[in-house]
Amino acid sequence: MARTEQTWLNERLCNASLLCNGQPNVAQQPLWLGIDLGTCDVVSLVVDSDCQPVAVCLDWADVVRDGVVWDFFGAVQIVRLHLDRLEQQLGFRFSHAATSFPPGTDPRISVNVLESAGLEVSRVLDEPTAVADMLQLDKAAVVDIGGGTTGIAVVVQGRVIYSGDEATGGHHISLTLAGNQCIALEDAEQMKRCGDASLWPVVRPVYEKMADIVARHIEGYDVEQLWLAGGSCMQPGVEGLFRQHFPEKTVMLPPHSIFMTPLAIAVCGMTQTEGAHAQ
Repeated sequence: MARTEQTWLNERLCNASLLCNGQPNVAQQPLWLGIDLGTCDVVSLVVDSDCQPVAVCLDWADVVRDGVVWDFFGAVQIVRLHLDRLEQQLGFRFSHAATSFPPGTDPRISVNVLESAGLEVSRVLDEPTAVADMLQLDKAAVVDIGGGTTGIAVVVQGRVIYSGDEATGGHHISLTLAGNQCIALEDAEQMKRCGDASLWPVVRPVYEKMADIVARHIEGYDVEQLWLAGGSCMQPGVEGLFRQHFPEKTVMLPPHSIFMTPLAIAVCGMTQTEGAHAQ
């Protein structure tokens, strides 16, 4: 990815962070909606025809575990809540949205949630593939470290030739913090989100395991770049650790990486529909 393309991505991720759970940017239709059903959060992100974020809804939630929606009703309720918020902000209700799923899991689970919330699914693809598709990489791997899993997609000339997923993610970081600090898991989740650099020695072994997972999945492939995505990448020390583990590769960690996958889902949905439709 050229420097201008990095600027393109960084600008949109920074804008998403500024818009999160706030007032939307004024934009004209068509607009596209992407919904990321994560282990620790559900993010609904709207983009315009320039792939620029217009509105972002984020709710921390425990509705998905290790890539499986275990609280189906709770997930549907959050998606409906986001649709209500977006309708109040933008003046119309979305009828279409794109979504994603962890590699190796059943995409129908995510599709069923959106359909039960009253949406028609315009596109569904696995999380790291969504990021790879948006960035159109070559000889690269996208590493999506989510709340429950670490997903990997290997990309050659913009095409994903391999994807995999293993159940190690932000939830396991919270478990480690809870055990180390002798606190409740809910309190550990809050502590993790603060990004306190002093916690890095405690959680580093979990990230080392993630790096080992990535190394195993990309072995044998011609990978020159590693792109890190997901909210769990925002811990201090993550970028440095991956650079140490992969000194021969270029490690890329864009700012506000928690919005990388939701942005990619919304952008990838643009290729399938003509935009937002009012109901």
